Amino acid sequence: MRKVKFTQQTCSEKLGQMIADFPRLDDIHPFYADLINTLYDRDHYKLALGQMNTCKHTIDNISRDFLKLLKYGESAYQCKQLKRAALGRMCSALKRQKASLGYLEEVRKHLSRLPSIDPSTRTLLVCGYPNVGKSSFINKITRANVEVQPYAFTTKSLYVGHMDYKYLRWQAIDTPGILDHPLAERNTIEMQAITALAHLQCSILFFIDVSEQCGYTIEQQVALFRSIKPLFAQKPLFVVANKIDQVKYEDVPLHDRELIEEAARETGAILHHMSNASDIGVSEVKMRACDKLLEQRVTGKVQGKKVDSVLNRLTVAYPKNYSSSPDDISTIPKSVLEAQSGSKPATKRKTQKEIQQESGGPGVYAPKYHEYYDLKNNEWKTDIIPEIMDGKNIADFIDPDIVEKLEALEREEAALEEADMDVESESEDEARTKLVKDIRRAKTLRIKENLGKKSSRAKVPRKALRRTVDDFANHLDSLGVESRHVSSGSKRRRSVSRGRERSISEVGDSRITRSKSRSGEESAAKRKRSMSRAEAGMKDEAQMNEARNIMKKKQARMNRMARAGEADRKAGPKLLRHLLEGKRRQGTTRSR
Repeated sequence: MRKVKFTQQTCSEKLGQMIADFPRLDDIHPFYADLINTLYDRDHYKLALGQMNTCKHTIDNISRDFLKLLKYGESAYQCKQLKRAALGRMCSALKRQKASLGYLEEVRKHLSRLPSIDPSTRTLLVCGYPNVGKSSFINKITRANVEVQPYAFTTKSLYVGHMDYKYLRWQAIDTPGILDHPLAERNTIEMQAITALAHLQCSILFFIDVSEQCGYTIEQQVALFRSIKPLFAQKPLFVVANKIDQVKYEDVPLHDRELIEEAARETGAILHHMSNASDIGVSEVKMRACDKLLEQRVTGKVQGKKVDSVLNRLTVAYPKNYSSSPDDISTIPKSVLEAQSGSKPATKRKTQKEIQQESGGPGVYAPKYHEYYDLKNNEWKTDIIPEIMDGKNIADFIDPDIVEKLEALEREEAALEEADMDVESESEDEARTKLVKDIRRAKTLRIKENLGKKSSRAKVPRKALRRTVDDFANHLDSLGVESRHVSSGSKRRRSVSRGRERSISEVGDSRITRSKSRSGEESAAKRKRSMSRAEAGMKDEAQMNEARNIMKKKQARMNRMARAGEADRKAGPKLLRHLLEGKRRQGTTRSR
């Protein structure tokens, strides 16, 4: 029962919302009602919404009947079958509305694309034959971007643009082109323009192409004007002779001009000449159409019933004329009276812009603002404003005669330079030139000589050249490295270089004496010889222990990864899935 009730409520809510959201033709403005009738067909629209309402009631009845049956079901199986039957009948009722739902969806999409037209606001409506310049005029006076092409029926629907005039918001409507044939034969595109003309209280601009580039003669355009004349009743009407840049209005044949002017006189329309390409008359047409509509709207409101309750709260203020009062002559400046009487020629005051152009233009001219200072003494206006730095006036530390002293110093320097130039002779110039050439030649030779001495071998530092073998041995002893081989080798090299040969007995004696002299150092030498290669360069035991600790720490990570050394890139076996997954047994915290 809950499932059936839920399905019925969901369907009813969706269908009810659909019926409520679509506009009711009897409740909306007649303009929109007729526009919907033109675009979607009123009967088809109402029939589709009525079918949705019928489907909603059908689903409600199905739900009520099957709930009653489910209440008295004899078994769970019977209740289940009743539920399936109820849901199936509801779905069947919805499936039967497939065509109506598809039609309403298309209507919804098209309605969302319709322009927002306010039937009660200030409106300019442009109409006429196709391709007479209506869309170009709308693009000129508003920010609308209506497509303009040199073929008929480029505009297939109503387009709305907005503009400002006299601090008021206006809307201008571009209508599709209308052809001159009976109303029953007009298509949906033309009927949109007819609907707007019939229902909107606006200024109507009927465009006529005097150049006949639209493909229709002036007689045909005037005939269309006469055929739709009943739609212009009680509305400001303007006949616009467009495209005068192609054919001047004076060059139009007399017969055609008389037709246009006669049609305008019959309806009381105002005739204007205009060209969108050269902007001739565009502003005048817009201003006259807006003013005429404003005047008509104000007149209509004054003649209405609502104005009587407001008139007693309105007050119109009229300024008094003070020109006739003789007391006010004293308030006129004397210079103005003299200029008016002609006794003194009136001098025109230069503007700041004119002074700027005379003084070098923008970026060069700086206005003299100090002339407009309001000070107690006018002589103070030209005083230089002191520049303060660290609490002191900079002007106090400037010598007032600094400019004169600088000029005198410059004159003295110029005189000295002239005197030096006179003293120097041509011989001195030649000697100086020769000396410069010799210096440059010697410099070039020195550079070439040094370049020839250069080689690619690395130079040994001077400090290393001065170091002797004994110094090197002492340095190794300080580092803890045994240096007796170095010293003995150096003595041997010295003995070889002298060419002296020693006998075996001398060698043996020397070894005995050396062993006796070093009897106290035998243990230290043995210790040093027993050291490994890594420990040979250590200074003492503490340094050796520190080096071992560092080595063990660095080796620990490689040991954990089972690597033989830093260069070992061997990948061990991957961990098996059955060793890492699964629940842990109770009573153990051992990691897998």
